This record gives sequence, C-alpha cells and structure tokens, in this order.
Amino acid sequence: MTEPLKIAVLGLIHDHVWDNLPFLAAHSDAELVAAADSNEPLLTRVATEYGCRTYTSTEDLLEKETLDGVYIFSSNREGAELAVKALNKGLHVLIEKPMAASLDQANCMVAAAKESGAKLVINWPFAWWPQLQKALAMAQAGEIGKLWAVKYRAAHAGPAELGCSEYFCNWLFDTHLNGAGALMDYCCYGSVLSASLLGLPETVTAMTGGIVKTGLPVEDNALLAMKYPFGMSSAEGSWTQIGKLTSYTSAIYGTKGTMLVEPRIGGRLLVSTEAEPQGYEVPFEDPEPWLQNSANHFVHVIRENVEPWLLCHPDNGRVAQEILEAGIRSVATGKHLTLPLALD
Repeated sequence: MTEPLKIAVLGLIHDHVWDNLPFLAAHSDAELVAAADSNEPLLTRVATEYGCRTYTSTEDLLEKETLDGVYIFSSNREGAELAVKALNKGLHVLIEKPMAASLDQANCMVAAAKESGAKLVINWPFAWWPQLQKALAMAQAGEIGKLWAVKYRAAHAGPAELGCSEYFCNWLFDTHLNGAGALMDYCCYGSVLSASLLGLPETVTAMTGGIVKTGLPVEDNALLAMKYPFGMSSAEGSWTQIGKLTSYTSAIYGTKGTMLVEPRIGGRLLVSTEAEPQGYEVPFEDPEPWLQNSANHFVHVIRENVEPWLLCHPDNGRVAQEILEAGIRSVATGKHLTLPLALD
C-alpha cells in the first residue's frame, strides 16, 4: 500500500493557512508531518491542533525532514523565495495566492517548477466555489458566445477590521513583503480570472489611493483596467467597504450572454440572454472530489501527475502576476502599461 504523502507547511503568518490545514489533516493520502515559522505562538498552535513537528527555521525543516511536498503560507515575498527553494529540491509546492510579490519572483517559480518537474499549485480561496467552476466551464465552452469582458470586485472593511492576526497584517501593510497593498492582496483575484479566461491583456492601467484609511503605509483601494484586442476587463480591490453588497461577485460577458456569479459556497450562478434578459439560475452539481478543496487538488495533481486546474495553474498565476506588476508600474508612472512587460 502506498504511503501517504508527507507534507510540511512553511510559514504560518498567512491566516489562510488555518482554513486549509483541516482539509490536509482530513485527507487519507496525505500527512502533515512538520511546520516551520519564526513565531513560537504559531508553532504552539499548529503542534497543538495537528500534532506535527515544529521548527523555527525553514532551512532546518527542509534539511531534516523527508518530504513529498510543502504548503507555503508566508508573506508574498518570502513565500516565493521558499517556493523556489522547495521546487529546486524536487518538492511539490502549494502556495497561497497571488504566488509572489513581483513578476520576477513568479518567473523564477515557474522556471524552477519546469526544471525540477515538481508540481506548482496556486491556491485561490474562490477556486473551490462550485458555481464559479461551473461558470468558467460554461464560458470556456462558448455557451455565452465570444468572451469580451470579465469583472471582479474583492472588498471588505480592512484586514484588521476583518479580524486578521497581527502576523498577517504586519506584512500585508508592508510594500516590500506584500508587493503593494490592496492592489496586490485583492486585485489579484480579478487578475487571475481575466488571465484564465482572456489571457494576457494588451495594456493595463491602474489607480490606487489611501482613500479612507489615510494612515496606512499602503493603498487601501485599487482598480486595474485591462484592455484586450477583443474586449476589456477590470479588477477592483478595497479594504474600506462597509457591508457585503457587491463584494466577491464575478461578472463574465460574452456576445450571447452574461453570467453573474455570486460569492462563497452556496452562491448562485445566474445567466441572462437575449431570450431571457432578466436572467435565470443555472443548476450545478457538487464538484468532483479533486476540485472541492486545496488538499484534494494538491494530492490529485501529484498522484495523477496532471496539470493543476485552470485557476490554480502556475501559468495563469504568472500572467496574473504580470497584470499586477503592470498595475504597480502604471500607478508609479501615471501611464498605460503595454504588455508583455520588459524584463528589468
């Protein structure tokens, strides 16, 4: 009988780790054997909840543990660095979105994965929503005609207001560690949707501002506008929105129809056409097990030796990173940025 995959988690300062570890612990073909972080309270928590070995140094963990793969839940910058180290050792990697703090880091990750042959999976929290999976499948199948626009707005009242830990907030509010502020944290979702459905845009234009939280060292709101030869797309990110209206809603536009995807597990998929302009609800089934959560998908990709699914694929994650990088440069220069970007 095949032994369960031995997985370690590198970094615990991204709060999403606590949403993903339960799925890993519940998987019959994977085992969380170790965790590394420099913060003792986080190590105490992971050891208490999961009974794994703990290290204050990722280098020590990687040297002493025999592993098949790693989860990475650190800052965007350190996480990308850890991913390259792990991939160079031949370890499969699941890393939390948006995969890196910069395009250069994303390029290094993709190159390391290709050279080593190890799998690189980008975890996006909304990837596991069945209604979004159905919408993407319908869009790719041409059921609403030729696609010409994608819109996504990610918004809440702010990381601290949402209850994010100080470990998480400390790097979210650090341009070097995060890559930006709300632009990197929340425009990444619309960027990867656009990348997955429409590809690399011709130009990107961005606006950001410290609109409400004027004391933050990073922007609290951002908007990316993407121009394609055949259409346009937008990604919004806000850390200042009151209430949930409009948040995390996707809109996909085609020449024969429009799709509105409500957020979270339990959200609906609505479609409108010329024949039914008011729209109708589209039924969908529960996803296959390998598309239900991050652990199931990671194990499936490794065991079956297949490519990660659409949103989780590193190539689409890399294009999303290029869109984000273009947005950062657009803000800095006040100009439209033409893609592909010139390498520094």
